[in-house]
Amino acid sequence: MNTYTCIYPQNDKDVSTAENKTALSYAVANIAWKNDRVVAFGQSFVDLTPVASSIATIDITTAIPMAEQHAVGTHTGHPTDLEYLMKPDGHLALAHVIQVQNEDAGARHEVFIDAHTGELLLLNDLWEQYTVLPIPGDEVPPNGFKTLTDPADTTASPSGWHTVKTSSTTTTAGNNCMVFKWDYEGSTTEQSSATLNFNYAFDASKEPTEDVNLNAARVNAFYVANTFHDFTYRYGFTEDAFNFQEYNFNRGGKEGDRVLVHVQFANRKNTSSFWSPADGQNGDCRLYVISPKRDPSFDNGIIIHELTHGLTHRMTGGGTATEWARSLGTAEAAGLGEGWSDAMADWVAQSSAPIKDYVHAAYATGKAQGNRECPYSTSEDTNPFRYWNVWEYMTKDEERVHHIGPIWANILHNIHAALVEKYGFSTSAMTNPDGTEGNIMFLHLFIDALALQPAQPTFLWARQAWLQADYNRYNGANQALLWNVFASRGLGVDATADYEDGLLVPSHSKAIIIERPETKLPPIKGWPDLCPVASGCIVSISVLPQTVVTIFGVSIRTPFSRPLSDINFF
Repeated sequence: MNTYTCIYPQNDKDVSTAENKTALSYAVANIAWKNDRVVAFGQSFVDLTPVASSIATIDITTAIPMAEQHAVGTHTGHPTDLEYLMKPDGHLALAHVIQVQNEDAGARHEVFIDAHTGELLLLNDLWEQYTVLPIPGDEVPPNGFKTLTDPADTTASPSGWHTVKTSSTTTTAGNNCMVFKWDYEGSTTEQSSATLNFNYAFDASKEPTEDVNLNAARVNAFYVANTFHDFTYRYGFTEDAFNFQEYNFNRGGKEGDRVLVHVQFANRKNTSSFWSPADGQNGDCRLYVISPKRDPSFDNGIIIHELTHGLTHRMTGGGTATEWARSLGTAEAAGLGEGWSDAMADWVAQSSAPIKDYVHAAYATGKAQGNRECPYSTSEDTNPFRYWNVWEYMTKDEERVHHIGPIWANILHNIHAALVEKYGFSTSAMTNPDGTEGNIMFLHLFIDALALQPAQPTFLWARQAWLQADYNRYNGANQALLWNVFASRGLGVDATADYEDGLLVPSHSKAIIIERPETKLPPIKGWPDLCPVASGCIVSISVLPQTVVTIFGVSIRTPFSRPLSDINFF
């Protein structure tokens, strides 16, 4: 008797069907539930009555040459499958599923060969196309759109951008993110034509909310979010580093937490936001329309900025902080967060040496100067901000974090420029993190330092994390370069926790340990204030022996592997 077998993959939300233990292609169901109740169910199950025998009469060694002939290519070596496929007449045919590629033509196909007759049943084009504003680059609408073919990095996204474990989509939803309008998760963009082509033209004469521009917005945001996932994965933001994925390929971490990207969110205007909960819970990126009719979904820098908040929160907080305030909640730490986000957008926008001045959010705001007081630049005439300016902004209103952030971002811009000047620039940095060029080194230090620093970091701690990251990865080869840049913007060895500029660099090559000084600043309303806990230590809400947590209420970790016994508690 033919029966369905319901398969519930662990930690996944799909159901597939099988006949005599042979999978049915495209026969899946999607279940959505809330508070332990099913709230939606969709399926593409089929009638199993007219079904071919599950024992193939044509073996795979015979089927592969047939597939190669039909697809004009060679077998990729990817494991083949034996599946049932419904034919137009309603019969279920047993098929060998074989991947064939033609490198010269830039083509890759999934070929279904009838396992009984040798007939070609289906030829799927596996290359995906998206009309987007490509990364890297600083083009803005209405110019700059290009059609990219299959941009997914299969090292970071082994199943591509449109498959969650065994379930595939033809929309702007996949393993790394789901992009939809406002607050309606069902309002994704469908492919414009078969085989995952997403080619939607942008029309500058129309409102952002009109269908043609809405579809283009969702496609561009989907591309940027997936590209961000892929290149940060290459540099260390992986499953066991608490990244955002619906399925983790058994590589560690908690899954079920792809980023939800809301384009044209309607309850606010003139801003964008990112909410980053603990590992295992969805990141939430909201892109609001900017007056009079600018959609930040077409400003790649804004999308990268928001997504970087998820990176810095997860890697600084150890992935377990239930809210961003647990890892980057003080005014200074939140300001650093804004700086990292701008610096990442800056890194993405650079396409060659030397590093150019960077203006953030110029398209979205409609202003040549963007939404910061001045461009990021190595020139002190163009960007005069220094460490002591943090003090100036600490007493400002709630927007102070967006004034503090550019100070740190410009320091990082200067580090990036110095590294590229010394080591050169790689145009393949997003997919090849193994090079020795300056922009590759910069992003390694950027992400390595996040994992080294404590929760609620200060500028001084963030600086030390960069110095330590250089020791860990490059054996301290860039200590002099880093110190010179830090000192040029007031973060020299004699800089103080009270935001007094330091212009000195250490006379030795080893990074120094910054003792945590007593702050002289009063608590700032609305932001948590941390009191000193130990001399020479870093306070971190992270994991250490429970006895330490019990005694002190927080976990303690020491900088640069300094033994815990060396710390004098008071």
